Amino acid sequence: MTSATRQPETPASTVPPRLIATDLDGTLLRDDKSVSERTVAALAAAEEAGIDVFFVTGRPARWMDVVSDHVHGHGLAICGNGAAVVDLHGAPGTHRFVKVRELARENALDAVRLLRDSAPGTVYAVEQTYGFHQEPAYPKLHMEIPDLLAPAEELLAPDAPGAREPVLKILAYHPELDPDAFLTLARLAVGDRATITRSSPSALLEISGPGVSKASTLALCCAERGISHEEVVAFGDMPNDVEMLTWAGRSYAMGNAHPDVVAAASGRTVANNDDGVAVIIEQILADRS
Repeated sequence: MTSATRQPETPASTVPPRLIATDLDGTLLRDDKSVSERTVAALAAAEEAGIDVFFVTGRPARWMDVVSDHVHGHGLAICGNGAAVVDLHGAPGTHRFVKVRELARENALDAVRLLRDSAPGTVYAVEQTYGFHQEPAYPKLHMEIPDLLAPAEELLAPDAPGAREPVLKILAYHPELDPDAFLTLARLAVGDRATITRSSPSALLEISGPGVSKASTLALCCAERGISHEEVVAFGDMPNDVEMLTWAGRSYAMGNAHPDVVAAASGRTVANNDDGVAVIIEQILADRS
């Protein structure tokens, strides 16, 4: 079984990288959600040098059009915090799901119930492979119209519309709690029934299946390619990146990163608006030459 636990005995700096894994929002993308010309050039140069680039994001597949022109040969991205590996060759809405690590509805319902008890006022949305549903009180956070409006218990019921479609994650929003405090509370309340993280500046949690994370799915993808964790360079800025940054042989917290990310990463780069990912890629390629 592939482990997403970093083995620290090998010095990361002595191993030439074979794969770059980068988060998108707050990391590769600038705040206006654009990919700078410098970053586009750096990604292309890495691929030309034989280094695979994987986008590893909390975003659903339908939001990947912002980088779909930059996936190069393999065309794959890890979406939904590790819940899906998606082939981005094709238009949004027609992407092929290569791997799905779903959240069982029973686990999702347990998480909803436990969080309702522990944090009254929590409201939910349900993210599936193609569908997006939410409770009526869930705020307009995602700039899209939900397919269904109903209580989470109905959206997750075995006979709900779209029940045959896998659930990738549920989203839990609280209008008043501090984001980090909400994350700690939720992890204690839900325990091992699900993996809980966050990537938003608001009190919005992302709840996936047990053991599902950016790190664990990236580890699976690397194992399939014969790539060890020492050969991976990772970038991130928010708590949902921590496991990936800990697992990778070399990792960088962005200049705008959450304190937990800074503590987890082996290095730092400049902020996303200053092309921090491109800065490190350029250094890596310069060292190789």
